Amino acid sequence: MRHVTIYDTTLRDGAQAEELNLTTQDKVRIALKLDELGIHYIEGGWPGANPTDQQFFDTIKKHSFKNARLTAFGSTHLARKTPANCPILAGLLAAETSVITIFGKTWDLHATTALGISLEHNLELIAGSVAYLNERADEVLFDAEHFFDGFKNNPEYALQAIRAAHEAGAARIVLCDTNGGSLPSQVAEAVRAVREHLPDADIGIHAHNDSEVAVANSLEAVRLGASQVQGTINGYGERCGNANLCSVIPNLELKMGIETIGRENLERLVGTSHFVSETANLRPFMRQAFVGSSAFAHKGGVHVSAIMKDARTYEHITPESVGNERRVLLSDQAGKSNILFKAKELGYDLKKDDPTVDRLLKELKLKESMGYEYSVADASFELILLRTLGIPLDYFHFRNFFVVDAKREEDAEPFTEATVIIDVRGQQEHTAATGMGPVNALDRALRKGLERFYPQLADIRLLDFKVRVLSGAVRDTGGTASFVRVLVETGDKADRWTTMGVSHNIIEASWQAVVDSIKYKLFKDDKNKGA
Repeated sequence: MRHVTIYDTTLRDGAQAEELNLTTQDKVRIALKLDELGIHYIEGGWPGANPTDQQFFDTIKKHSFKNARLTAFGSTHLARKTPANCPILAGLLAAETSVITIFGKTWDLHATTALGISLEHNLELIAGSVAYLNERADEVLFDAEHFFDGFKNNPEYALQAIRAAHEAGAARIVLCDTNGGSLPSQVAEAVRAVREHLPDADIGIHAHNDSEVAVANSLEAVRLGASQVQGTINGYGERCGNANLCSVIPNLELKMGIETIGRENLERLVGTSHFVSETANLRPFMRQAFVGSSAFAHKGGVHVSAIMKDARTYEHITPESVGNERRVLLSDQAGKSNILFKAKELGYDLKKDDPTVDRLLKELKLKESMGYEYSVADASFELILLRTLGIPLDYFHFRNFFVVDAKREEDAEPFTEATVIIDVRGQQEHTAATGMGPVNALDRALRKGLERFYPQLADIRLLDFKVRVLSGAVRDTGGTASFVRVLVETGDKADRWTTMGVSHNIIEASWQAVVDSIKYKLFKDDKNKGA
């Protein structure tokens, strides 16, 4: 089987993405996670370029990798320096990595305009830098910056530039689509020319995504002989990002039959993707191919009916092969198959001709038209299923709530108090509580009245709270009278769940979600006791 190495530049090129900021410790944690995934090369950054990168190279020396080779990144030596007295090359060597990657200008425009030197001098910078480092490091890679633009503008000079690096001892010539403007056909033309010009050179591909084809360009380069792909986890990177390794790797392994990190490591891909986004404090992109939460999510009733018979009808690979999972969504587009699949997933074995299914489907479609979205609130769906099945959830009965918000001139924050009246096991509880806002106050007042009867409620915590103003819902009058949907994520020591409420009134919507959250917790505990 043909083998292609994976070179990750999340810690350097990926960290140049807008809104992405990594501390030294973040970079160390991500590097160790990438090593677990089986990545072959991890580019740590540019030593000396900033304090974070310098601290990373100092800190990472305390750790060892099982699979990856740590790489330091920098440029060819300064035009007015020699390799021996250039601080850039000295910094690369001081990082003490076994692999060093340097980039050099292969587009004549950059040599004459950006660097302001002659084309001949630029070739000397490339050859001199590679040769100097090659005597002092185990492996030197040459990133041919702007190669594809250079090849379009002056193919003869672009090829001269990479020949200079190759003859100076570069272990691999990496062809870079730095501006991300090349198309697969243009990449193919350039790679063929390189293979013909330097038939004994190992080549790699480093693609940016400004034309939304970085992954396609990477795969095309590999098809034509590239032995390494450079990219980032989740496609993070400068401007529109880099080639997304979360797509490159499974495409190579599962579609092209080319070994990269190994099939046994593919199952870690989703976990690695989420780990990097969480560490970077960025929300995962749900519609990302292979690793996104929507990658194997099915909403249309026809689709669900088909995958229940054979998942290959609407899935190009098995979700488990990359560590993902199949999901069936409930919406106004749902059919009976959606209901049956979701019910079975929750442990309720319904039959297609069960009248419960028709009643539940009708209610779901009505609720969805009002703004409810059960695909994002599994706990609320299970509760509506239980009510339709006639399973009692009479843990308490609501009588009244009253919320007061007040703020005086001298107050930094408003003062909120909630009063709740409920019936529990034949007794009426009248409780009050203050809180940080009306939802928190209502939650505390409700639990205050319930914990004497259900002490396990002391274990639950509100983890997340989201509000969305809805447009297009039934009776939507627009503006401040629009419907709002509230999603509440709650957790205990063992689990977490999401519930939902919809109303014109944000307090009422929040109350619905909080009540469902508590009822779900009580039912879950009862079900576990019976199991």
